[in-house]
Amino acid sequence: MKRFVLTAALCLALGFAFAAPAAAQRTKITIYTSLENDQLGPFKQAIETAVPEAEVAWVRDSTGVITARFLAEKDNPRADMVLGHAATALLLFEKMGLLETYKPAGVDALKPVFQDSTAPYTWTGMDAYLGVICYNTAEAGKLNVKAPTAWKDLLDPAYKGKLVMPHPASSGTGYLMVGAWLQMWGEDAAWKFMDALHENIAVYTHSGSAPCVQAARGERVAGIALDMRGASEKTKGAPLEVIIPAEGTGWEMEASGIVKGTKNLAIAKKIADWVATKPANELFSKTYAVVAMPGVVNYPPNYPATAEKLMIKNDFVWMAENRDRILAEWTKRYESKSAPKN
Repeated sequence: MKRFVLTAALCLALGFAFAAPAAAQRTKITIYTSLENDQLGPFKQAIETAVPEAEVAWVRDSTGVITARFLAEKDNPRADMVLGHAATALLLFEKMGLLETYKPAGVDALKPVFQDSTAPYTWTGMDAYLGVICYNTAEAGKLNVKAPTAWKDLLDPAYKGKLVMPHPASSGTGYLMVGAWLQMWGEDAAWKFMDALHENIAVYTHSGSAPCVQAARGERVAGIALDMRGASEKTKGAPLEVIIPAEGTGWEMEASGIVKGTKNLAIAKKIADWVATKPANELFSKTYAVVAMPGVVNYPPNYPATAEKLMIKNDFVWMAENRDRILAEWTKRYESKSAPKN
């Protein structure tokens, strides 16, 4: 019996001895992201399963905050990667020389629009999110107004103080809509539209999902918001229509890239390779209807069937290069209705 106990103890000790070095081999990879909080756990698990030597450490905030933080640290980068962040931001980082040149294995199998089309290759698209109108039919009935079929229908004076949309400096969803209107109609007409829309806006939120949540609760008649949140709130039973006007809608990609100068380049490259795989895209499709890999489709209930067809031809380079100018003009005109920041 004593021999058995001693043998078992020895085996256990040896097991710890071998396990400890294996655990110690994991390398902390700091990843800046604007993924939603409920995505962080599944993404961390999937990445660490695919790349066992990596230990993912997220730094998460809204699109605007992460972008500002990354740029503030440009002379002393603290991240190894940016992942699940707006492609327009990564294009800006690319232009400033802040991303490593690396084309992941398998990336040619992705839809062309999700691939970096300008040399050197530095970023890869993951999924797309769209702007929609979350329209509360119960609240709209009290105003005796019809559901909008065009963006300019939201200018009806009956909506005064009853609409909400995301702040474009804080939310990627807000910026993709402002950028879309400017591209669709030209700058003069688009700013005139936004001037009129401002009259009907109650508040500009710092979240791309919040406007839809407020509309779902009946706090607003309609919110310009994230597509997936619209489908989700309707599925939960909210009296919503999820509307994409006939002119089309703005959209943005989430993308990933490696921070130039990272000391963990080899592991970061493996994570970048994972982003372009089918399992990764299947994970993306659990939270986004439109993903980079052809054939990976997982539309949730109540998602607009025509969504992908109504995505405008988006000039991401233009959106990236003009971001500061557009946001400065928007802030000058409309900041008075910005929600307080937490």
